Amino acid sequence: KMMGEEAVPLNKSKHIPTIIMMVGLQGTGKTTTVGKLAYHLQKTEKARPLLIAGDIYRPAAVDQLKQIGDQLKVPVYSEDGEKDVAKIVQDGLAEAEKNKNDYVLIDTAGRLEIDEPLMEELERVKKVAHPDNILLVVDAMTGQAATDVAKGFDERLDVTGVILTKLDGDTRGGAALSIRAVTGKPILFTGQGEKLSDLDVFHPDRMASRILGMGDMLSLIEKAQQDYDAKEAEKVAEKMRENTFDFNDFVDQLQQVQKMGPLDQIMKMIPGLANNPQLKNLNVDQKQIDHTEAIVYSMTPEERENPDMLNPSRRRRIAAGSGRPVVEVNRMIKQFKQMRDMMSKMSKGNMKGLSNLPGMDSPMAKMAMRRMNKNFKKNKKKRLRKVKRFHS
Repeated sequence: KMMGEEAVPLNKSKHIPTIIMMVGLQGTGKTTTVGKLAYHLQKTEKARPLLIAGDIYRPAAVDQLKQIGDQLKVPVYSEDGEKDVAKIVQDGLAEAEKNKNDYVLIDTAGRLEIDEPLMEELERVKKVAHPDNILLVVDAMTGQAATDVAKGFDERLDVTGVILTKLDGDTRGGAALSIRAVTGKPILFTGQGEKLSDLDVFHPDRMASRILGMGDMLSLIEKAQQDYDAKEAEKVAEKMRENTFDFNDFVDQLQQVQKMGPLDQIMKMIPGLANNPQLKNLNVDQKQIDHTEAIVYSMTPEERENPDMLNPSRRRRIAAGSGRPVVEVNRMIKQFKQMRDMMSKMSKGNMKGLSNLPGMDSPMAKMAMRRMNKNFKKNKKKRLRKVKRFHS
């Protein structure tokens, strides 16, 4: 309860645009977080945000924000040579009103530590912008220092909420507990990873589960639902049920999983693995994934579609073609077959293997399992209706 009981939404203005002012120290990932939040608003609300480049001190800060804007196809307002940040913000807001943007995200300057000139400038920006939200971006890896920073900014600016970044480096997220306890201000989002899609709504109950080492299955399921194409997922599930899942599907799924974020973070969401010491230094190198893809692409189309035909001579040829040792090719094929067998059982509704995993007896895990079973039964009914229509 110290972290709150449910997710807290952004404050919305009655009239567009809703103005969000982002503040924080240097090195917290503030500019990147501006882009992540813009992407989140695009994806969840089909919003048309405008970004204002208010960090005129850090070299290349304006260029970085423009690059992010280009990636998202979002306009970025800046004024070359202008030294008055409050004027830039005022002009940017006028631009947003003219173009009817529904959100304005203001990137502001940071410092290595809180100082008077920084606070005075931020106070001027606040006075001009009248923001609906003042979001403090805090690096979760700074530990106790994160709490001190949050307290300092809140006393001067009265922040409305916090975004906790670099949570992928903080195994448990204990900084979230400290910040909420000291400031009383809610944490709205957490950042994990470097992609613009790596921003999640903060759920206090799920963070509590992480802090206790019980994983976060609900967030994992939501991530999968967001990043996977429903029709494609159903097609793959059908192939698993029929045991026709092949290496073409395997590579496709590998690429889909990569979209969900770093594998070590995904693993930590799974009960029983969240607190596993063997995962502490888990670092899945992109080269490992590239090697796996190279092995698959060194197979003939026929071999990719028929994994069981890979005899020793074929495996030696694949190893030579991919530049990988035969032992690595054998290991990858063995892992593929084990995964295919397990997924085939799960797709037929056999969840017993999952329920026996350590940590799956926690309340959060049981809730996730109920949801998975419910979704499976729901999809099964849909499939039966399709079959009936086909035969009629």
